Amino acid sequence: MTSGIRYPHEVPPEEGTALELAEGVLWMRLPLPMALDHVNVYALDDGDGWTIVDTGFSSRHTRAIWETLLSGPLGGKPVRRVLVTHHHPDHIGLAGWFQERGAELITTRTAWLFSRMLQLDTQDRPTEAQLAYWRHCGMDPEILRQRAGERPFNSADVVWPLPLGFTRIRQDDTIRIGGRVWDVHIGNGHAPEHATLWSQDDNLVLSGDQILSTISSNIGVYATEPEADPVGDWLEACERLMTLARPEHLVLGGHKLPFTGLPFRMAQLIENHHSALDRLHAYLTEPKSAGACFAPLFKRNIDGGTYGLALVEAMAHCLHLWHEGRAVRTVGPDDAWLWQAI
Repeated sequence: MTSGIRYPHEVPPEEGTALELAEGVLWMRLPLPMALDHVNVYALDDGDGWTIVDTGFSSRHTRAIWETLLSGPLGGKPVRRVLVTHHHPDHIGLAGWFQERGAELITTRTAWLFSRMLQLDTQDRPTEAQLAYWRHCGMDPEILRQRAGERPFNSADVVWPLPLGFTRIRQDDTIRIGGRVWDVHIGNGHAPEHATLWSQDDNLVLSGDQILSTISSNIGVYATEPEADPVGDWLEACERLMTLARPEHLVLGGHKLPFTGLPFRMAQLIENHHSALDRLHAYLTEPKSAGACFAPLFKRNIDGGTYGLALVEAMAHCLHLWHEGRAVRTVGPDDAWLWQAI
């Protein structure tokens, strides 16, 4: 706990290249067209082929980068398995593409089902249910009008179709990858049934987006489950995973830099959300919508590129206070849910 965060590799690999972090473990980075402009992916050497962990978006540019990686740092050996940590498109986007080339997909049941469902749920305009949910959140009226007339984000636009068939991993499974035996521990909050892998043979942890070095993963409530409590799920997962953490663990996350000092980082992640909840509770002296609660929760400017993520995260924190009995909820004249501290 007294050891802070350290970065053994302070410069990420350049596009189309790989950096060896441990024997047979390669780190690669793929671009994303958003504020968080990259995703980390990993390749583990199984001898006669590779297991890759997460894949990036499906786009012509990303597929071209993978072709460069496959023929270059991966030495022309086949990708035999793809392990996906969770269902978000920047992680599962090209899993189906690799499956069509002969790879086995390994992931949690929820990640596979969620991704398959989202691929089928393609909309040219937001549904009325989605618009109603945004109103419940207290979305800025101008932004709501703009979004009502635009094509929303569709998973199918950036995820290669997933064929039938996957291999399930779950809590307390073990799996052999890259000459190591890994324990599977499931996280939640950022994504349901998020897989993390902990090596029995050395100090490596494949953490996906469950544990990141310098940012806290987005925790949002969406129209799919409008009264969910992902903040509670996140805190439970952090406290459980913290019991596994050692200062010497090298954590290979889905974004930012690999790091050591995991007990310190887990304590930070837990404390950050408890502090945010306390600030929000103190702020809700009068009824406010989630869209009016950015100030106590975020320590930076929220612009158009981050507004949607901020809105669903504000809703998640308001709902957590409500689930804990620390706030009440009423409905305002504009159909927004209004939250007030108890």
